[in-house]
Amino acid sequence: MRFSGQIAAQATSQSYISLSAVTTEAIMELKQKHTQLGKVLMVALALLVSSSVAADQALPGCNDTCGDVKIPYPFGTGMSSTSDHKLCFLHDGFSLTCNNSILYLGNVQVLNISVQGQMDLLFFVSSPNCYSKGGKFNSGNYPTLEFANFSISRKENKFLTVGCNSFGYLNSFYNSELYSTGCLSRCYGNERKIDNGTCSGIGCCQVDIPPSMRNISIQADSFSNSMEYWGNCSYSFVVKDGNYTFNTNHLYDFPYKMLPMVVDWTVGNQGCDASKSRVDYACMKNTYCNDKDTDLGYRCICNEGYEGNPYHPDGCRDIDECKTSKNTCLSENNCHNTDGSYKCFCPKGQSGDGTKNGGCHRRDIVTQIVIGTGAGFILLIVGFSSLYLIYEKRKLVKLKQKFFKQNGGIILQQRLSAGENTSQSTTVFSAEQLKKATNNYDESLIIGRGGYGTVYKGVLSDKRIVAIKKSKIVDQSQIEQFINEVIVLSHINHRNVVKLLGCCLETEVPSLVYEFVNNGTLFDYIHKEGKSGNVPWKTRLRIAAEAAGALSYLHSAASIPIIHRDVKTANILLDDTYTAKVSDFGASRLVPLDQTELATMVQGTIGYLDPEYMQTSQLTEKSDVYSFGVVLVELLTGEKPLCFDRSEEKRSLAMHFLSCLREDRMFEVLQVGILNVENKEKIKEVAILATKCLRLRGEERPSMKEVAMELDGIRLMEKHPWINTDVNLEETHYLLHEASSSIREHGDSSSHQNTGYDSIKDHVLVDFDDGR
Repeated sequence: MRFSGQIAAQATSQSYISLSAVTTEAIMELKQKHTQLGKVLMVALALLVSSSVAADQALPGCNDTCGDVKIPYPFGTGMSSTSDHKLCFLHDGFSLTCNNSILYLGNVQVLNISVQGQMDLLFFVSSPNCYSKGGKFNSGNYPTLEFANFSISRKENKFLTVGCNSFGYLNSFYNSELYSTGCLSRCYGNERKIDNGTCSGIGCCQVDIPPSMRNISIQADSFSNSMEYWGNCSYSFVVKDGNYTFNTNHLYDFPYKMLPMVVDWTVGNQGCDASKSRVDYACMKNTYCNDKDTDLGYRCICNEGYEGNPYHPDGCRDIDECKTSKNTCLSENNCHNTDGSYKCFCPKGQSGDGTKNGGCHRRDIVTQIVIGTGAGFILLIVGFSSLYLIYEKRKLVKLKQKFFKQNGGIILQQRLSAGENTSQSTTVFSAEQLKKATNNYDESLIIGRGGYGTVYKGVLSDKRIVAIKKSKIVDQSQIEQFINEVIVLSHINHRNVVKLLGCCLETEVPSLVYEFVNNGTLFDYIHKEGKSGNVPWKTRLRIAAEAAGALSYLHSAASIPIIHRDVKTANILLDDTYTAKVSDFGASRLVPLDQTELATMVQGTIGYLDPEYMQTSQLTEKSDVYSFGVVLVELLTGEKPLCFDRSEEKRSLAMHFLSCLREDRMFEVLQVGILNVENKEKIKEVAILATKCLRLRGEERPSMKEVAMELDGIRLMEKHPWINTDVNLEETHYLLHEASSSIREHGDSSSHQNTGYDSIKDHVLVDFDDGR
C-alpha cells in the first residue's frame, strides 16, 4: 500500500503540469503511468481481498498459518488474542501445535489441511524388524495414530511392506472392535525375481486400505527361518498413493523414517439428522451437511454458488460467477451476479437470453407486434374469464343465501341469538365446510343410506370426526318445526344420545351434522352372522338400560319433551366401548308442554310400531315404550322383529314372544347361550318388563322413566315391581294378530320397512327405508 501511495502522489504532482507545455510524447507517458497506477491498485485490492478470505479461515485473533501450512477452523492452535480468549479450535480433537514453524497433530507433522475433509500428515514408518542366523536382533515398535475423528483415507493411500520373507499388519481398534489388513513377501533367496521400481509382491507388497480404519497401529515382522544375509529387515507403512517408489536398495537400507499419508476427518460423533438439533452443530450459513461417506460424524459443504470455510462462524460467501469462468454469459457485461447464482441478460434494445449459446440480437419489430397482439388477446380472454368467474361466484353466493333463507336460516339465527344456553348453541356450517369434510361427498365415505337421505363420514377442519346426514327432500311447510327440532336437539346433552352438532342450510335441502359413533348399530351387533351368540347377557342388559335412560331423558328431562317415534335397534348406535347412543330423530316430534298426545300421520318401522298408534294416529310417549318393548324382546331372543321366512305364528316376534310367555314356554324362545343359573331370574324380570311395554293400551304401559328405573334395578339386583302387574296377554295377542294381518295384506317386507297410517285416507302408507 505504501508503494501504491507513492505512485498516486507522483501521478497527482504530474497532473499540475501546464497543458500548454506538455508535448504529445509527455501526454502519452502520463497516460501510461496512470495505467500502471490502475494495475497496481487492482493487484493491491486483490491481495487485500485474498488476505481477508484467508483470515476468515481461522477464528478472529487466532493464527491462520504455521510455517507454510494454513490452519482453517475447526482446527486451531491455542487461544485467540481477542478479549474473550476463546479456544481457536472446535474441540480437543482439532487442537494443533505450532513449533518452530512446523505444525503438529499430537506428535505427527501436518503438511496440509483441506476444509473438504482431508489432512496430509508425515507419518512414521514402522521401525525395522530384523533377523539374523542367530535369531531376531532388532524388534520394531508400532507407530500409532489415535484420534477418533480421523480415519485413514482408503482412496488416497496404500499399505506397503518392504523386505524379503516379511509380513506386515495395519490394525484398527474402534468401538471395541479390532480388525486388520496386511500383506507378505517371500523371496527364498531368489533376488532375480525382485522387480526393481515396482511393488510386485516379491521384496515389496501392497494392499488397499479397508474403510473406517481409525485408531491405527502398524506392525512389521519377518519369518523366523530367514537365512539370508541381505534384506533381513522388514518395514511396514501407510503412504499416500504415488509418493513412494520401491528400489531393491531399500531391502538393505531403507532410507525413510516418515512418509506422507492422507487421513479423512469429520466433526461430531453422530450423523446429520441427529446433529442438526444439537447446540454444537458445526455447519454454518450457506452450507449443507453430508454424512454419506462417513462412518462417524459428518462434514459441512458450501452450497452451490458459494465458497469459503463452511465451519467458520461467518459461513460460506457468495461466488461472483460474473468475474469467473463459471458463467455461460456472453461476457461480464451481460452477466448479473445474484446470491448463490447469476443471470445473463441482453442490453436494452436487444433480445435474446444473453448466453453464449443464445446470444443477443436486435429486436424484430414484427415479432414484437405479434407478441404484443398475442399478449393483448390473452389478457382479453383472462379478463372475460375473470368476469365470468366473478359472475358465477356471485350467482352461487345468492343461491346459497336463497337456500339459507328458504331453509329457515334467519329463523335459526334469531332463535340462537335469543337462546339462554349459548355455550351449547348450534353450529351453522357452510356448504364448503361439509364439502371439504367429505372430500366432495366421496361415495367411499358413505356409512348409511335411507329413504330420508345419505349419511357420510366426515372430518372437520378441527380434526373432529362427524356423521353428516345429507337429506333428499324437505317439506317447506315444516321448516319452522325443523328449525325448532334442530335447536332443541342441539341442547340435548346426554351420554346415551347422539349429539347433534349443527346443520348446513346453504343447499337446496338441509344437512345435519352429528357426532360420529364408530361401532355400528345394535341391530348389526345382535344379528350379524356368527356374532350374535357372542354377545353376553350383561352387555345386552347394560345396552338396554342405557337406551331406556336416553329415551326417559327425552320424554321427561328435555326442555321440551321429545317423542322419538322410530325406536328400534337400527337406531341405537354403539361406540368403541359398546355404549348405547340413541340416534336418528328424523321422525321425532316435539310435544308442547300443554299436550300429552299429537295427531300425526302414522310413521315408524313395521315390527316396532305401536298398534294403538296405528289405529288412532294419536302419538304419545307410550308409543316409544311399545317400540322399546320390541327392542327388549329382540335382545332376549336374538331374532328380528318381523321375518316372513318364519312360520306364520312366529312371523311377528312380539306376538310369538307373548304367546310363549302365555304358554309358559319363555325359555324356549330365548337365544341359545345367554341363559345360565346366575342370570335366570334377571332374564325373567326383563321378559316381564318387555310384556308390560307391549300392552295393548298405552295408558297401561309403564313410562320410559319407570322402564329405565326397572332396568337399573335389575342391573343392581334390586326389585321394583309395577303397581299394575296384570299382564293382559289375550288382548295384546289379539291386537298383534290384527296388526300382523294388516301387514300381510300389503305384501312381504323386511324388518326395516317404515309404515305410515293416514286417518283421513284410512289406509296404510308404506315408505321403504333402511333406517338412519
